[in-house]
Amino acid sequence: MASLRGGCAFVFAVLLLLEVASAELTGYFGTKSRYEDVNPYLVRDPLSLGPAAVGSGLPPSCAPLQLRALLRHGTRYPTAEQIRRLGDLHARLLRRRPAADAGAAAAACPVATDLAAWQMWYNESLDGRLAPQGRRDMEQLARRLAARFPALFAARRRLVLASSSKHRCLQSGAAFRRGLGPSFSLGSDEVEVNDSLMRFFDHCAKFVALVEENDTAMCQVKAFKEGPEMKKVVEKVASALCLPVEELNADLVQVAFLTCSYELAIKNVTSPWCSLFSEEDAKVLEYLNDLKQYWKRGYGYDINSRSSCILFQDIFQHLDKAVEESKSSKPISSPVIVQVGHAETLQPLLALMGFFKDDEPLKANNYIRQAHRKFRTGRIVPYAANLVFVLYHCDQVKNPEEEYQVQMLLNEKLMLFQHSNETISTYADLKDYYKSILENCHFKEECELPKVNNTAIDEL
Repeated sequence: MASLRGGCAFVFAVLLLLEVASAELTGYFGTKSRYEDVNPYLVRDPLSLGPAAVGSGLPPSCAPLQLRALLRHGTRYPTAEQIRRLGDLHARLLRRRPAADAGAAAAACPVATDLAAWQMWYNESLDGRLAPQGRRDMEQLARRLAARFPALFAARRRLVLASSSKHRCLQSGAAFRRGLGPSFSLGSDEVEVNDSLMRFFDHCAKFVALVEENDTAMCQVKAFKEGPEMKKVVEKVASALCLPVEELNADLVQVAFLTCSYELAIKNVTSPWCSLFSEEDAKVLEYLNDLKQYWKRGYGYDINSRSSCILFQDIFQHLDKAVEESKSSKPISSPVIVQVGHAETLQPLLALMGFFKDDEPLKANNYIRQAHRKFRTGRIVPYAANLVFVLYHCDQVKNPEEEYQVQMLLNEKLMLFQHSNETISTYADLKDYYKSILENCHFKEECELPKVNNTAIDEL
């Protein structure tokens, strides 16, 4: 009996250590972060609207006219490539020691033994598909937005719903629609596929050639993988797994770290893979993820953000139309427009608008100086990330320009506008601030490949 109690105590201690490890890591999963890590109050109540916004600045006479929401799909499974890498790493652990030496190996290397016994349940057919949690992400987000803006989401009002062609986005759109209930009118029977807006990057030849398919464009990422911070993490993980350090690299260590994040996001469990990493390791791996996003989707190269101007301009065209309809006393034809895309849809758009820009670029050699950076993708584009533009009509205003005002919310939190540092802007002021992008950023010209034979880095 005492032996049984001792065994139970050991298991409880291991589980407790795993829980603590997971809690230390959750803030550093980058683009694989749970939405609840951005809004922790949702853990207790998935339909909570959170703490009331203080000082929103919105006059009481303002009523919402139009909502434009850009969503990232919900929680997804790993891609086939990530699953293959995890399978490779797991197979190395299984080959690490012969069965006859199992007892000695377990005593010498308990972490590796535990991970070898871990069931590899991922298969390549899951390839980036929406997880059940991802459907819940979208259904609950729809219900929260409807509660936050009841006048716009009233019964029988029209919803325009579009999506990237990727399966996870289409399913996210359908789940969002289900979350609104049966009384909401959909513009058509199905979710419209619109890759020209939701996957603009695929249609931008300059981005594809000079960033997406150009290895030298990611030189900072490669340098960090081979740098001292990452080397230290690789050596530590190799030691914990009792593997020669030559058998591991930054990519395999990163997939182990991401498996910790996937298990938490998809199954809400603390994976034994989490036990490999400390909080300091997690910060290094987060920086690796952020570096890639910075140089591939953020401020690293101008074309990353400039390619999104087609989406930016479409947003303002619909806002313009709503203003015109309001001035003509016509019903707003599209009171709610919801579009489902990717982290790669939202991040370039936010960069185009100037949000989360650090004074110093993220580079391989300034990890320490970037400890307090603004550009942290886990806080900006977690699963189910959402960027919402809300256009208001305001009565009893002092001058005509104040009649139409705008707010922006990122992940259901009011944003401070770049031009005013306020959470409310007149529509006229907002358009004036972004006048150059609205008038001079032409997708076809921006994305046209240069005819001269310069190097990619010169062009970028």
